[in-house]
Amino acid sequence: MSYTLNQLLNRLSFRQLQVFMAVFELRGYSRAAESLGLTQPAISAQIRQLEQIFSQPLFNYVGKTLHTTPAGDELARSIQQIFGELQQLQGQLSELEGVVSGSLNLAAVSTAQYVVPHLLAGFLKQYPKIEVAMKVVNRAQAISRLAENTDDLVIMGMVPEDRSLSFMPFLDNELIPVVNAGHLLAEQEHVSIADFFRQPLLLREHGSGTRHALEAFCAEQRFALNWIMELGSNAAVKHGVLADLGVAVMPRFSVQLELQQGFLRELQIEGFPLRRSWCTVHPSRKHLTPAAEAFLDYIRTHKAQIQTHFMNVYDTQHQPASQADA
Repeated sequence: MSYTLNQLLNRLSFRQLQVFMAVFELRGYSRAAESLGLTQPAISAQIRQLEQIFSQPLFNYVGKTLHTTPAGDELARSIQQIFGELQQLQGQLSELEGVVSGSLNLAAVSTAQYVVPHLLAGFLKQYPKIEVAMKVVNRAQAISRLAENTDDLVIMGMVPEDRSLSFMPFLDNELIPVVNAGHLLAEQEHVSIADFFRQPLLLREHGSGTRHALEAFCAEQRFALNWIMELGSNAAVKHGVLADLGVAVMPRFSVQLELQQGFLRELQIEGFPLRRSWCTVHPSRKHLTPAAEAFLDYIRTHKAQIQTHFMNVYDTQHQPASQADA
């Protein structure tokens, strides 16, 4: 049975659409119930009502895995557009009041999670009515989210060149070789590339930007990666080095404290640090919300201060302990 627009408006509610999107994004009724503070039967009832309205199943199970039907995929695309328009409307109305508000949805690659909070601290002081949500992902997931236009902005390095993307570099991301402080290479003033890559290497997973950069460097230098373990986060790699399982190449920001406290050592190796830039990225044709525009404008306006802030962090880290503690 098909309904006219007025009939649909009479039967549909935003709460039903919100419930559907929670199930769609979280791929489960119980997870959606938990995220929305509802019971699982309440979630099931809302989905059944939607399926009755559209006279088509929206989800089905294959084994124990929940999948969307073609009708469910179409509904998800439409709801994303509707919610996007509402978000823009919210921002436009707040602009009429002279105050930028609304939500800012960010996705940040895992190496950038150490940087973004510093950006948000100043930004939210200037725009206290903006609500920020941030997903931490790897590089492959960031690229996928850009293709799906999931977020307002993505913060990543090594922006793909084969996509129609707008990006703005704002800060260097240094990748440095690190070892446990008790490692045999730790006391050497200079270490050869060959000696370093002969050591057991701890690597990030496929899809990580850090791994991608390291693989590109090794291909250029014609060195094979002698890796012994693949780990899914910078924190896991760092703790592996702390446990002396192997050596690693890591973003400087992710190991600053351990370097400063003397638990890890940065090796002096020709060709390092590998320098990349963190960038804000979005599809070129994307219509940015006022909150996203405000965030880009904040970074653009404060780029020099941002770079100086993190340069001071580096300088503090590189001081002798007696000076840094003074």
